[in-house]
Amino acid sequence: MKRIVALFLSLLICPALAAHWFPVPVIADGQKQQYNPLPKAQRQWRLCALLPHGKDHYWWGVAWGLSEEAARQGVMLGIYEAGGYENATKQIEQLRLCEQKKADAYIIAAISANGLDAQIRQLSARGIPVIDLINGIDSAGVSSHSSLSFAGMSAAAAQYILKPHGNKPLKLAWFPGPEGAAWVRDAETGLTNTLRGSQTQVLHAGYGPTDAFSQAGLARNFFAKNPDVDVVLANAVAAKVVSQLLHQQLLHKDQAGKSQGGAKPLPKIVAYYANPAVIELLQQGLIAAAVTDSPVIQARIAVDLAIRLLQKERVPAYVAPQIEVLQADNLASYPMDRLLPPDEQWIIRRELLDLPDTKPELPEKPL
Repeated sequence: MKRIVALFLSLLICPALAAHWFPVPVIADGQKQQYNPLPKAQRQWRLCALLPHGKDHYWWGVAWGLSEEAARQGVMLGIYEAGGYENATKQIEQLRLCEQKKADAYIIAAISANGLDAQIRQLSARGIPVIDLINGIDSAGVSSHSSLSFAGMSAAAAQYILKPHGNKPLKLAWFPGPEGAAWVRDAETGLTNTLRGSQTQVLHAGYGPTDAFSQAGLARNFFAKNPDVDVVLANAVAAKVVSQLLHQQLLHKDQAGKSQGGAKPLPKIVAYYANPAVIELLQQGLIAAAVTDSPVIQARIAVDLAIRLLQKERVPAYVAPQIEVLQADNLASYPMDRLLPPDEQWIIRRELLDLPDTKPELPEKPL
């Protein structure tokens, strides 16, 4: 089955399609429009991109989108990942490294909403563009945001969950992601606002980094204490580990002869953002739905915004792809190159090349 899914994804993300990714529908400063990037940059600008980590396919796709758009427009790009949401200090160090390399503009998927505020304000004071990519940055120094509201994404997921249930009581298990990240904060706000007035009881599974080990630990602890929930709303990594855990538990019950006819079905699982593992789970019918924020498109738009700002163009303060809820019946029609890198494309890490030494050579002293 994995080979079939991999073939399906690779066919959808062929290089020809990826190179012509535009126009795409977006919301720019509150207005719907079709986004068209520049055909090519006026010069070989030097961009620095900072990502929180490269542990999962979500950020592999982001790095690929950044790299592809930089190559298409003919600019230089350094791509740095900090290794995890616990490594805020490393992200600061990587920003300082790009400063030493005299980057012209910065594209930052921040580990925390305000952890880079001082550095960003300093860059802004020097007229250097800073683009907030995906995660959300609370700083007046940000020049533009290529980001989609995770409040809107969790709200879309919650609306999908509530629709078939009307106003019936529900027990919802909530796996948000890392504490302190702006996108998690926004997702919790969207969920709370959407569920207000409903009879949904939210059971918090705890915060944790979005790696399989951390999320699996949270899942085991949660379901040991809360075996009876109706629906799970989770980050993409947790959606996979929860699906695996619940199906393993069901299998063990069957093998032990503990499963009885008419037993309550497994809870519905919904991911409030998507990655390749989530797409595979949708294909297999192991989760019900996933919301997509088109991260590859956000990355491409971030590169274009940085170039436009360097070329003294006016740009929107906020640009976001439209939110879509993916299910088994609409998955085949969704352009996968907006969400995923090509098959077997791993995280891209790349040093921003140093500027050539332009100091004039001094004449040799006579002997």
